[in-house]
Amino acid sequence: MEKRDYDAVVVGSGPNGLSAAIVLARAGLSVIVLEARPTIGGGARSAELTLPGFVHDIGSAIHPLAAGSPLFQSLPLAEHGLEFIYPPVAAAHPFDTGNAATLVGSVAETAQTLGVDERAYHKLFDSVVRHWPTMAADVLGPLRFPKHPLDLAQFGLDALLPSTVVANRFQTTEARGLWAGMAAHSIQPLTNLTTAAIALVLMTAGHLHGWPMPKGGAQSIANALASYFKSIGGSIEVDRPVRSLNDLPKSRVVLFDLTPKQLLSVVGDRFSNGLTNQIYRKQLEHYRYGPGIFKIDWALDGPIPFTAPDCHRAGTIHLGGTLEEIVDAEQRTYNGQHPDRPFVLLAQQSLFDPTRAPADKQTAWAYCHVPNGSTLDRTDAIEKQVERFAPGFRDRILARHTMNTAQIEAWNPNYVGGDINGGIIDIGQLYTRPTIALSPYQTSEPGMFICSSATPPGGGVHGMCGYHAARVALREGFGKSVPIELSNG
Repeated sequence: MEKRDYDAVVVGSGPNGLSAAIVLARAGLSVIVLEARPTIGGGARSAELTLPGFVHDIGSAIHPLAAGSPLFQSLPLAEHGLEFIYPPVAAAHPFDTGNAATLVGSVAETAQTLGVDERAYHKLFDSVVRHWPTMAADVLGPLRFPKHPLDLAQFGLDALLPSTVVANRFQTTEARGLWAGMAAHSIQPLTNLTTAAIALVLMTAGHLHGWPMPKGGAQSIANALASYFKSIGGSIEVDRPVRSLNDLPKSRVVLFDLTPKQLLSVVGDRFSNGLTNQIYRKQLEHYRYGPGIFKIDWALDGPIPFTAPDCHRAGTIHLGGTLEEIVDAEQRTYNGQHPDRPFVLLAQQSLFDPTRAPADKQTAWAYCHVPNGSTLDRTDAIEKQVERFAPGFRDRILARHTMNTAQIEAWNPNYVGGDINGGIIDIGQLYTRPTIALSPYQTSEPGMFICSSATPPGGGVHGMCGYHAARVALREGFGKSVPIELSNG
């Protein structure tokens, strides 16, 4: 029998790669993670991008799905340095009138701020929030028969709808705008089927767990996962790019925290041998990526001077105005245009985490959606949107750092064309990420698996793609069951 260096190799140290590695190591396997960059973390990394002492999240910033991840809740990450900070307002959505809609606390607390839409908000969210603990693992996983089919069916009836259809249940500008900002996280036209699912999940997470930020930066999530992984016997090597299978140590299974484009470049001709491999390769080649982002980080001389008071209590701000404005901007972006007033997602971490900036200074993080592969500088458009709701904002800018889609992809090759979701999550790829298969994590090659956000449930820092991929790898490669019981908290 051929001698193996490890039982399992994981390529990529993003949250999904590290999560997969943890599940495998917990099963008693020898596991190594190979990271091409000098720093672990994938999309969860932080650095001083502008001025000394200003710590910016290069990728992910606010983490509603991390706080409520069934996997993360099942791991002792707090013992390994992970501390979440919870702003009093999860997200605020300001309007030109000077007020803002907010996602806060319980369903009742948010609903009572929405006037005549209070009852409609309760009707949409009461059941989802009540049953989320028992159906979270099903929603955040591959297509399969659910453990709680009636609860999931009720969720699915709304989740499969276009977000614009659900928005018609609301009458007020505030409720419709708040809903639109949430749905815009889907990074596709809000008239598309299933865009309501993104809003439902994010707002439910806000009601149950808030929208926290990790103290010290997103890097803290990766560091905690890595620390725990090493504590149970795992190994990590950085500066270890994998350009072909020849770069891998010998192992029984390999899990790739890569999207189809990178997987094809690494595995190459292996998917060309035989009809099954050729069909699989063809599906990978037709995998679709969605719009990208243009991102700015700012070092500021003080807090952003938002007109709406609630914005000063929120970690996340959605800047886009009314539902109609956001629908128009997202559609134009999807059509390859650059709207004058893009929808902007903004985070102000240092207001709540003083480790992010020098005393009396602040950081801010923002991006807008752009056509995939766009290199147009959107600095002015984004800053005008901030200034629109926070007059005097530009006077507080000490320095800025920008990234277009090409620079974002160079920083993290999984973000093809700037697509931070690892592939568009529309109805055509919701259940077929990355291919049409009973097991989306298993490739056509025995012993090779995908654990990236190109598999269900898709983008976000939650580790569930890695969890499910590792579970399949354990079963198929070693005849073992997964050794981690997921939390339903």
